[in-house]
Amino acid sequence: MSAADDLIALYQPKIGTELHCGPWLEIDQQRIDAFAAATGDQQWIHTDPERTRLESPYGTTIAHGYLTLSLLPLLTQSNAPGFFEKNYPGMRLRINYGLNRVRFPAPVTVGSYIRSRTMLQELQRVEQGVQFTYQITVDIQGNCKPACSVEFLARVYP
Repeated sequence: MSAADDLIALYQPKIGTELHCGPWLEIDQQRIDAFAAATGDQQWIHTDPERTRLESPYGTTIAHGYLTLSLLPLLTQSNAPGFFEKNYPGMRLRINYGLNRVRFPAPVTVGSYIRSRTMLQELQRVEQGVQFTYQITVDIQGNCKPACSVEFLARVYP
């Protein structure tokens, strides 16, 4: 058996189960402003607390949807030391293959706490490696609607 076959055998029984639930992360105005500066998206709904207090339906600034999406490596803790070796034994590298069905059902208001939950949706043999399809949901503390829902595809190779 190959390392890819071993990995499939390890994860096949876990399809449909939650593999990870991350810690809560506060989204503050400093993080929102830094993202706005990095991306050039300076729309007032994100960067102008006074105007949003007066004109926004949320009464405060909100995080960019793409900020929430860009936080997935942090929220899933997938780049933490030892994560790769622990979760993909026998593999030497992982690539982000893409995203499917990205949705932002609820806004993340400044001061909110968010976290991610990761469910294994599908496994597929590709070339010499394995493609994982994860369903990632980003929760907002105290909100029944998620901030983000996305299918994330990762490929790992021996």
